[in-house]
Amino acid sequence: MRTLISTAFVSLDGVVEAPGGEPGYRNSGWTFKDVEFLPEAYEIKGREQEEAAALLLGRTSYEAFSPVWPDMEEFTDYRSMPKYVVSTTLTEDDLVSNWGPTTILRSLDEIAALKETKGGPIIVHGSASLNHGLSDAGLIDRYHLLVFPLLLGAGKRLFSDTDKDTQKLRLVEHEVYANGLQKNVFDVVR
Repeated sequence: MRTLISTAFVSLDGVVEAPGGEPGYRNSGWTFKDVEFLPEAYEIKGREQEEAAALLLGRTSYEAFSPVWPDMEEFTDYRSMPKYVVSTTLTEDDLVSNWGPTTILRSLDEIAALKETKGGPIIVHGSASLNHGLSDAGLIDRYHLLVFPLLLGAGKRLFSDTDKDTQKLRLVEHEVYANGLQKNVFDVVR
């Protein structure tokens, strides 16, 4: 079974919306506007590209990343990697042609089936709504979180507010950086 990893920039109060400056959001760009950049805090992002075998995105994140990431040197390892976009509305004509193989998935059942295939880890970037569904369905195996020392107060949050049983996590890696960022890697305990 493949490992499904959710990776996110998250504020201390759980907000993941618009960390990179996406227009139209109240706190857009909070990861670089409000916290000093320290390269060592982002080491995990390069490691994720090296270790992942596939990229899974929700529609909104795909529409934000696909016009930009294919041409960015920081994301070269994602270019040829298989990509899966979860959407009930996208069609093949909506996919970009310069970002390698991309498959549209229509349901959480299709993601569960993908996890049963052979291959390395599948990584989920952004995709707040998709994360809610994946977590609620018990499909996430690991979290890679860069926690920013900010309380944003408003915005989409990483974790769903569904009334469900406690989900235990095991901290397997952590580090605190001089700018207040915290790296927390958790495995989901089953």
